[in-house]
Amino acid sequence: LLSVGRQNNLLLALVQAQSESQQPKIQLRLAGDKHKHYEGRLEVSYNNEWGTICDDDFSIEAAHVACRELGFLGAVAWSPSAKFGQGEGRIWLDNVHCTGREKSLAECPSNGFGVSDCRHSEDVGVICNQKRIPGHRFINTMNNNVETLEERVEEIRIRPISSHLKRIPVTEGYVEIKERGKWRQICDEEWTPLNNRVVCGMYGFPGDKNYNNKVYKSLSMRKKKNYWGFSVNCTGNEAHLSSCRLGKPLEPKRNSTCGRGLPVVVSCVPGRAFAPSSSTGFRKAYRPEQPLVRLRGGSNIGEGRVEVLKNGVWGTVCDDNWNLRAATVVCRELGFGSAKEALTGAKLGQGMGPVHMNEVECSGFEKSLTDCYFNNDALGCSHEEDAAVRCNIPAMGFQKRIRLSGGRNPYEGRVEVLTEKNGSLVWGTVCSENWGIVEAMVVCRQLGLGFASHAFQETWYWAGDASADNVVMSGVRCSGTEMSLPQCLHHGKHISCPKGGGRFAAGVSCSDTAPDLVLNAQLVEQTTYLEDRPMYALQCALEENCLSSTAKKNDHSSYRRLLRFSSQIHNVGQSDFRPKLGYHAWTWHECHRHYHSIEVFTHYDLLSLNGTKVAEGHKASFCLEDTQCDEGIQKRYVCANFGEQGITVGCWDTYRHDIDCQWIDITNIKPGDYIFQVVINPYYDVAESDYTNNVMKCKCRYDGYRIWMYHCHTGELQKKKLY
Repeated sequence: LLSVGRQNNLLLALVQAQSESQQPKIQLRLAGDKHKHYEGRLEVSYNNEWGTICDDDFSIEAAHVACRELGFLGAVAWSPSAKFGQGEGRIWLDNVHCTGREKSLAECPSNGFGVSDCRHSEDVGVICNQKRIPGHRFINTMNNNVETLEERVEEIRIRPISSHLKRIPVTEGYVEIKERGKWRQICDEEWTPLNNRVVCGMYGFPGDKNYNNKVYKSLSMRKKKNYWGFSVNCTGNEAHLSSCRLGKPLEPKRNSTCGRGLPVVVSCVPGRAFAPSSSTGFRKAYRPEQPLVRLRGGSNIGEGRVEVLKNGVWGTVCDDNWNLRAATVVCRELGFGSAKEALTGAKLGQGMGPVHMNEVECSGFEKSLTDCYFNNDALGCSHEEDAAVRCNIPAMGFQKRIRLSGGRNPYEGRVEVLTEKNGSLVWGTVCSENWGIVEAMVVCRQLGLGFASHAFQETWYWAGDASADNVVMSGVRCSGTEMSLPQCLHHGKHISCPKGGGRFAAGVSCSDTAPDLVLNAQLVEQTTYLEDRPMYALQCALEENCLSSTAKKNDHSSYRRLLRFSSQIHNVGQSDFRPKLGYHAWTWHECHRHYHSIEVFTHYDLLSLNGTKVAEGHKASFCLEDTQCDEGIQKRYVCANFGEQGITVGCWDTYRHDIDCQWIDITNIKPGDYIFQVVINPYYDVAESDYTNNVMKCKCRYDGYRIWMYHCHTGELQKKKLY
């Protein structure tokens, strides 16, 4: 019986081996309009010819099989209808049925190779798990020279030598690849400067430089070498070394795979905002100059909507043809590394104003996005197509020195920082005196948790770590551009916190998204006029302090001269703008018969040319509602009948020129040239993704009878031109 059993097992093994040998040999790859290396149109090579797969009967189980065959742990999702673009050539597979346990798509039942009634508009795409199968080794069954490192390695690192260990960020060291659990060095025999460019870019650095070769040569002579067996061939435009093609296998020489015996070393040049330091913190934040290109609306450093400057006006970039090459040019120009994502469809919020660039085409080596070819004509492009980027940034270790404690979820809690005390590192709290939303924004950015939604000056309801109750940081003042809390102004060694820590420690609540309010500057310019209005018609406005202080001395028969205009405030962010206070704290105004949800929401000011305030409006309280919305967006907020207040994403709240308090009282102003300024959300009562666009300024001329408003713009005045 034992003999028969062995014969059956042997027969089963032979049948299985025969069936495997009879299976068609295929190779898979991800292609098309993909933004990440782990997603794209699924393509299969059969008989040395690449083709696509139809989405008919495709399933998540089939996606799992395909992603594992590509070396990933599995699939996250799959996409029908050529989401990643239409492929070319044959449609090799149709009606694929997988259980999910197959080792290859070739094992899954289908109509057979080349048997399909589909079109390329039905090409299937997959999104794989970012994590790779540890030790996965790609076996190339095709002789088509498209093999990449991505299919062979698990991890890549820059390993610094001992003298550089304390430098943050790590900018120089050996390039090492982890294969089958072991770190191996790369032979520099076939290594090129383009490879350096890719390695530095993926670690957040815009470029590379020369290094002291003698030091590394001396070190390599003393240490045993453990080389990886392949050379690397990059074009310089890859976002990650894993996307580069494999070069030729290196023949062993003198018990080594490298003829000259020298391992690859790179030395990267960080952007000025990331200058290496022997300490883990920064005394002050560096604000990089961004004369022609800037990022807006991103929650983290190195990400945002791309905006360019033309004729003194900031505008956006249309996402037609937007790709990683163009995104990488932007990232390197701004002092970051290569782009890890080229985002389309206004995923990081919609801009305002003109669309300056369309159909951008870059080689990837331009110094500025403005050096790339582009189409001036953005006809048909709306802000729903604004392009954005996410860049690789250096590992600064910021997240390790701060934490949120006691919250109900990882996005909220008492702020605790790691600081040095008596020669050792201890956790402690932050004094909440004058703690506000701008400081909270920096904390959320440092933790990689998006935007701050609230800043708390009392945290008794969050029981943090008892050993971290002591205040270790006080007097914190942030500008909002800092990458970490220590970069903000704060007290030195002498802590000053009148209320102490404990229940009065600083806290934050973070959110993935935030609103962003922008005033329509053009409408202000178009609707400005003067009105002489009698005091008897201004009693309600007087009650709400909407007139200058001299108005209280006037009798009812006198007149006030009002500079009137319309305000149209758009929410171009990614979440609704809601008042900070709940219903219970809103104020009822009998005169205007509605509740005011925010007591100080806008400042209307008339300034002299040297910036001195000469008159002010007092549109202090706002009843927030959706006056109008973009096509396809429903209104959600209305003031009437104690309704919900706010501004929906894609909607705007309009305050017409003919309503009370929509003015500046200029009765006592002399004729001359002035600056008219509007500031939305001036005290940062509500969190926004971008406060720089909350200011609108106009040049203004008043001759005593008429007034002219011109050159209205959002943000600061710009003098530089794009081209």
